[in-house]
Amino acid sequence: MKNLIVFTLVLFWAVTASSHHSDAGLDMETLTTFEGTVTGFYWRNPHVYFTLAVDGETEEPVEWSMQLGSIPSASRIGWTENSLSIGEQVVTRVHAAVNGRPYALVDSVDMENSSISAVNFYKPTITASTTTLEGLWLTDHASLPDGEFEFDAFVLAHIELTDKGRTALEAFDPLSAENPMANCVGRPTPGMLVSSTLFPIEFVFPEDDIIIIQTEYWDEVRPVYMDGRGHPDISERFQTGHSIGHWEGDTLVVDTTNFSDHRAPYQIGVPSGAQKHVVERYTLSDDGTRIALEFVVEDPEYLASPIEHARELIYSPHLVTKPYGCDPEAARMFLQASD
Repeated sequence: MKNLIVFTLVLFWAVTASSHHSDAGLDMETLTTFEGTVTGFYWRNPHVYFTLAVDGETEEPVEWSMQLGSIPSASRIGWTENSLSIGEQVVTRVHAAVNGRPYALVDSVDMENSSISAVNFYKPTITASTTTLEGLWLTDHASLPDGEFEFDAFVLAHIELTDKGRTALEAFDPLSAENPMANCVGRPTPGMLVSSTLFPIEFVFPEDDIIIIQTEYWDEVRPVYMDGRGHPDISERFQTGHSIGHWEGDTLVVDTTNFSDHRAPYQIGVPSGAQKHVVERYTLSDDGTRIALEFVVEDPEYLASPIEHARELIYSPHLVTKPYGCDPEAARMFLQASD
């Protein structure tokens, strides 16, 4: 039996962090203001954190863990590794954990002479053109369907699941070590495509018979074999899948299968398995400033119908990318808030 599961996911933190646990366990309807003293500032991926000593009901201050975005996304909206100093007095507005733990997602921080937002995000504008797909590309937020998924266009306002998919979803605890991203395991394709709202996709053409598609998000590097080969036997499976490609006129078509099992590739707790199949289509605009991207995801083990999505990417050669280098301690900090 097909089961229509409707998710209205307010992916607030995907704006600045592409969060590995989304907004689970947090009061996303309320902003709470805290004033306190910075006791630590941790410039790490997948999330930048700071700790804040806040006067509590007892004589001893309570130390709160405050989560920001990843280093790349935080940097693009004005944060640096020197933005906060230990001992500094700040006022912060946050979405606090609903279980009463001193843990929160940051909306903004006011220092003595300045204020920094944590919920704005970098939006690319057209500054250059090209004649090839090669280079850096970032999502045009205005191209996301109906503007409905402005924060992280992908995650499935409506998704139709099999019984197995629904059972897995209901059993998933995003605030536990079951979440792959708590162990620095990223989201395979279409993860890099969805996250191009924040992290640019780069095409590299090192040879005629191979194209590399990569992103700083989780340091994913995916070779696309253009030499006419097929996919290997399903016994050979890979975290990023196995990708083969061909040209249909001016459109690059990428076909990816042979994915390793993944507990939550769509961030909501629906797994993917051996039957997952992704087809991507990339078409350069006539003026060379945009790519029209379309993709279809099939996984009959968990998805009762395919996921289809389209968006546009803007050529962004001025952007600077850096290694992601997920820090295991930072990746697992949210677990400390859910003990």
